[in-house]
Amino acid sequence: MLSDYFVLAFKNLKHRGIRSWLTLLGIFIGVTAVVALISLGNALQMAVASQFGVSDTEVITIQAGGISGSGPPGTSVINPLTVDDLEAIEKLSSVKIAARQNIESGKLEYNDKVIFGYASNIPSGDARDLIYKQLEPDPVAGRYLKETDTKKVFLGYNFYVNKVGLGKAIVPGKKVLIQDESFEVIGILDKKGSLVYDNIVYMNDKDLEDLFGYGDIIDTIAVQPTDSKKIDETVEDIEKVLRKRRNIGLRDDDDFSVTTPEASMATVNSVLNGVQAFIVIVALISVFIGALGIVNTMTTSVLERKKEIGIMKAIGAKNEHVFFQFFVESGLLGLVGGLVGIIVGTFIGFAGVYGINNWLGAELGLNINFSLILFSLLGSFLIGAISGIVPSMKAANQNPVEALRG
Repeated sequence: MLSDYFVLAFKNLKHRGIRSWLTLLGIFIGVTAVVALISLGNALQMAVASQFGVSDTEVITIQAGGISGSGPPGTSVINPLTVDDLEAIEKLSSVKIAARQNIESGKLEYNDKVIFGYASNIPSGDARDLIYKQLEPDPVAGRYLKETDTKKVFLGYNFYVNKVGLGKAIVPGKKVLIQDESFEVIGILDKKGSLVYDNIVYMNDKDLEDLFGYGDIIDTIAVQPTDSKKIDETVEDIEKVLRKRRNIGLRDDDDFSVTTPEASMATVNSVLNGVQAFIVIVALISVFIGALGIVNTMTTSVLERKKEIGIMKAIGAKNEHVFFQFFVESGLLGLVGGLVGIIVGTFIGFAGVYGINNWLGAELGLNINFSLILFSLLGSFLIGAISGIVPSMKAANQNPVEALRG
């Protein structure tokens, strides 16, 4: 009996043509927005994580605040970090390794073409192992720098695949000019899917300092805690040391930041969640408008099909039979709108991930949420069905004699 309702409802919707599709528009737009947004959510979070280089939750990042210009993190600040700050942090019992990191902007020349970008240092000792741990896996070509290397560099992946504007890929063994000085390329970093990592030049600390002369100034400090389970305590220890060294009395006056990848991602995720919530609200408004459209369409349908209702009652149909016929029909309107929305929303999700991968050089995948699809289909049907309750009741309460006359 229930299947008969759906068969008749589908035939009636098919006969109404363009009006049915216009009624579906609101539900379609709302479901499309929700499915596309949620489908892209994980991919966006992974993409943002790759841009921040969030690969090891044990590493704490320290950088100075009080920005006075533009540039990489920790650069162009009023009160920068120094080697003395690094040494004070290294003495903390909760700190296992503290690595100095400087990032400098400059020019690179190759194949008679010049580009401008960033170069970063590889420190010595145990700190070198910490930086290489962040850069894992092993280079896609060549090798990493050794402490004894001079006038040698290894490059981000985009230099290897000719995506930096030099007109020609760079491979290990080639020479490049950095700030008009010749360096040999000894390795290529594996693809990270990051605009920072995939486009940067790495060289030993002494070579970078000789080129740019930054002296004791440090842009950022990477810290590995002694106990990863007590990372928050390590953060507090570092903050206390820096406040003492920089004569800061209150936390609100800090001119530096000490963050973990988890904390950074929590901030980013809160922003993404806020954007998602806003779009969901807009989508719900669209769904509400679609529900009103179903009410209007079904009300008009009842008026147009008075004779049909009269004939149904004249041959023995009860009020509940007429009610369920129109109730299922309105539910089917919502279901079809939701189904089309799911298909289009999933396609948008795939297209969005493809665009992100092309732009960042990443290899993100789209996870299809089947629970979301099932929930969207069920929700679409219920929205349509609930919207059709009043018109269905009006149809069920029609007087058969008056309906046959009308």
